[in-house]
Amino acid sequence: MRMLVGTFLAGLLAVAPASASQVGWREIHVPCGYREATVALYYPAQAQARAMAMGPFTVNAAMGADPEPAVKGLILVSHGVGGTELGHGRLCEALAGRGYLVAALRHPGDNWQEDSLLKKTPEQYWSVRPRQVSQVLDALLADPMWKDRIARDARGPRIGALGHSAGGYTVLALAGGEPDLGRLRRHCLKECAEDPIFCGMGRPAPEAASPATPVAKSAALRDPRVRAVAALAPVGVLFTAESLAAVRVPVAIWVAESDRFLVPKFHGEWVKRNMPEAELHRVANAWHFSFMDTPAMAILTPDGDIAADPPGFDRKAFLATLGVELAAFFDQTLQ
Repeated sequence: MRMLVGTFLAGLLAVAPASASQVGWREIHVPCGYREATVALYYPAQAQARAMAMGPFTVNAAMGADPEPAVKGLILVSHGVGGTELGHGRLCEALAGRGYLVAALRHPGDNWQEDSLLKKTPEQYWSVRPRQVSQVLDALLADPMWKDRIARDARGPRIGALGHSAGGYTVLALAGGEPDLGRLRRHCLKECAEDPIFCGMGRPAPEAASPATPVAKSAALRDPRVRAVAALAPVGVLFTAESLAAVRVPVAIWVAESDRFLVPKFHGEWVKRNMPEAELHRVANAWHFSFMDTPAMAILTPDGDIAADPPGFDRKAFLATLGVELAAFFDQTLQ
């Protein structure tokens, strides 16, 4: 693993500018079906960044600054259940500082303000999320301000995706993973005692999923424009082994060894076992929310406070290292 990280860092030094750019920030709104998605854009800019509190999170950027004429590529970011477009600011800023346009969306129907998607239509939840990301991608590739700034090659625009928790599921579905509600039901009937938090959140009732109930064919959720995927503590148990084995885009997975929300052996490690080419990074002494910015206030979840860390875990230092690793991963896979 140390050799792999070393290779990534060497690649980053070879392709990145000598120093990171300043980061600009804007908010846009994108139609997603009959709803609108709020999208936070982080991008390289020359204006001076400053810290600005936005609710419990902080953005370190130049608000509304003019973007650089060109960016290395576009990275789409998907948050977890009940999350926010601002919850992964340090990672978004790290990627933008290394030359990427980063688009972090607030998933309509599944965010800190409302949870209608999971509560009212749980059978649609796993299909709608990836499609919302694709709709944001559609909008940015058609936007006169951004479409010509995004680097292209013979394959088209350079597009990557990053997701945490349910967002990790979302980006793996964009890569071609095929979800099956039957797998979810069987898992929670058998393993609820070992994966209790996940199995207590919005799983389909027994009558809602037969022993084999595919949510959607992978071709319907896969977005061929997405050319590299990084999944942080992803929901993984839904994916069929066959669809994971068929994924051909580069995938990197990070799991928190002490994750109680999504027990790694059932989720991130399950994905790796069935996707031999994927990279797997295990983060020692980390909990599920170690991949998020530390909020300025307590935010309670079924697994405790998002702001809490295991004893001895330095989240600020970890996120700084992870930002470098993610930039290196996308540099190597998209350039």
